[in-house]
Amino acid sequence: MDFVLNLAGYIIPFVVVLTIIVFVHELGHYWVARRCGVRVEVFSIGFGPELFGWHDKNNTRWKISAVPLGGYVKFFGDADAASSTDNAAVSAMSADDRKVSFHHKTLGQRSAIVAAGPVANFIFAILIYAALFSFVGQPFTPAVVGDVVPGSAAESAGLRAGDRILTADGTEIQRFEELRAYVALRAETPIALRVLRDGGEIGLTVVPLRVDVPDGSGGTHRVGQIGIRTTGVDFVRHDPGTALVQAVRETWQVVANTFTYLGRIIQGRESGDQLSGPLGIAKMSGDVAKSSWLGLVSLMATLSVAIGLINLFPVPMLDGGHLVFYAYEGLRGRPMGERAQEYSFRIGFALVMSLFLFATWNDLNRLPIFNFLTGLFS
Repeated sequence: MDFVLNLAGYIIPFVVVLTIIVFVHELGHYWVARRCGVRVEVFSIGFGPELFGWHDKNNTRWKISAVPLGGYVKFFGDADAASSTDNAAVSAMSADDRKVSFHHKTLGQRSAIVAAGPVANFIFAILIYAALFSFVGQPFTPAVVGDVVPGSAAESAGLRAGDRILTADGTEIQRFEELRAYVALRAETPIALRVLRDGGEIGLTVVPLRVDVPDGSGGTHRVGQIGIRTTGVDFVRHDPGTALVQAVRETWQVVANTFTYLGRIIQGRESGDQLSGPLGIAKMSGDVAKSSWLGLVSLMATLSVAIGLINLFPVPMLDGGHLVFYAYEGLRGRPMGERAQEYSFRIGFALVMSLFLFATWNDLNRLPIFNFLTGLFS
């Protein structure tokens, strides 16, 4: 019984968070498609066999499917859940059918429908952050050095207690939390700081050390640290306007940090062992849910940004891949050839599955999974 309860403590928060994010994503596609006059045949949360569902007045089948790792919206004229074209069906359509077919809409309408899913994820995250910052408060610790750790990168750079960090590589630093996130992704890379000291600005260069820190799952991950301490975390509640501005800023920082990490992987400066798959996200969701429901809501916002961003990657099968096809169509004046699209989708499927397996392997190594399962039984 304890095992079942422990397992449920991870699975339930994970499924709830992922279901909400997927629903928001697919609702973006659905809403814009309906505004463009497209008939929507299926709105599915999850893949695989249907568990239950219903038809609405527009004859759209809304359903919950067995595998809760995504979802899809199937438009009239689609051959499958990936929105590939059913050419035989499309060519045989009547004039009335073409009016409600996704594949007969203008290039701009199709692009808007495809982009609407990721955009909905970004808007959803911004609204969550704004609500949290208005009603609960935003972690807002001034970027002021309280203490310098002896032998640290900060000491080597000449930072002193009382220094206020203004910018890092030209990027404005408003909070210590921003500085910590910026430094964490730049281990062993020089960072140019602008510092306010005794009423005047000075420039310093700090090189973060690579440090192993607990990841909360029984393992560690390596991040950059410069070795400064602050007086503690403050929470500041904002008025709605300021909260919205800070929410947009927070969302952008998630995007920027993601690109920074991926760029450093490509450059060989970081390994890909920090990428998480479903197991890692489930573990994270369960751990956060046990400590604070507010933390789980904040995690939902971060994951919503991540899912929106991943879907914009130019990989066939993902929304970004479709947008690449539409860009080609706009430049050449005709769609990409059927065979080229078919091979592209196969390559895209292979890439997505490879990333999924790689991230899952990271989860198995990082949890570590055997300790995790042992903990479930305890």
